[in-house]
Amino acid sequence: MFRGKKYQDGTKLIDRAAQYDAKEAFDLLCKLPKAKFDETVELHVRLGVDSRHADQQVRGAIVLPHGTGKNARVLVLCKPEREQEAKDAGADYVGLDDMVQKIQQENWFDFDVVIATPDVMGVVGRLGRVLGPKGLMPTPKAGTVSANVGQAVQEVKAGKIEYRLDKTNIIHCPIGKASFGSDKLFDNYAALIDAIIKAKPSAAKGQYIRSCVTASTMGPGIKINANKQL
Repeated sequence: MFRGKKYQDGTKLIDRAAQYDAKEAFDLLCKLPKAKFDETVELHVRLGVDSRHADQQVRGAIVLPHGTGKNARVLVLCKPEREQEAKDAGADYVGLDDMVQKIQQENWFDFDVVIATPDVMGVVGRLGRVLGPKGLMPTPKAGTVSANVGQAVQEVKAGKIEYRLDKTNIIHCPIGKASFGSDKLFDNYAALIDAIIKAKPSAAKGQYIRSCVTASTMGPGIKINANKQL
């Protein structure tokens, strides 16, 4: 795969075989050559679990201390009497039957998060086939099915992210922007890793965190020793 000059220059600053302390890793990431836009910084955590088994799932949500640097577009599906509450909290789109129809008939997906109240999940369930594969289906575990719709919207706008295993037992999450600087990125990293550790399934055996890598959108990956005390 062809890599640009900035990526190649960045690899020269990194020992690809080494595992860095988290603070050192984010200091290093912030010194790498920058792209012409504010790159997203992601964390990729491989866990010693088997996502094929229900008792080894790792999934949850957390509000990052410094947010993600992205203004998430929120769609709220609720009954008419709750619409104003959702709008007042900052929801970008609010409705129910009209929004469900728009998604089904127009293939509309101009949103990043879907929040629903419990009393409309019977209607929202019709969207499972289209929202599920995109990771957008509301769930109680992620806090996106909530009776307190205003609080749920505010948390997403404040930087709440969902973490979940993919089929290869890896969690991929944004933890901020390169412009945050190393201290804020470390704070967000520490909060996410702590949440993942607390979500460890009792059925998990052996080493839980197998590997942890951070990278900016255009930069090379930097390995972090996530098993070392934060």
